Amino acid sequence: QVQLVESGGGLAQAGGSLRLSCAASGRTFSSYTTGWFRQAPGKEREFVAAISWNGGSTNYADSVKGRFTISRDNAKNTVYLQMNSLKPEDTAVYYCAGGRYMTTAGADYWGQGTQVTVSS
Repeated sequence: QVQLVESGGGLAQAGGSLRLSCAASGRTFSSYTTGWFRQAPGKEREFVAAISWNGGSTNYADSVKGRFTISRDNAKNTVYLQMNSLKPEDTAVYYCAGGRYMTTAGADYWGQGTQVTVSS
């Protein structure tokens, strides 16, 4: 079983930066693809970014390419999402997700989410 706990959300101004962290429990975490999704009020959950188990491959939604960077430190069982050049439309609850099943549609395991609010 894997548990995921997000942190690092908060309030930022447009053009600013935030870094989200996802701390995982469970020895198998380092073997899983892990990623981030987000859900804005009144909208469906959407894929943001994913990273392969060894960090060798990454995938981003078009809306965040060039602004967000996903990375991981398996020694610390942690995945990060560096968010730069934030826009008001990035406002959402951000969820860490991962597992043996991990695609742009969903994943085995989910965190509780962390709120990101970007003011204009």
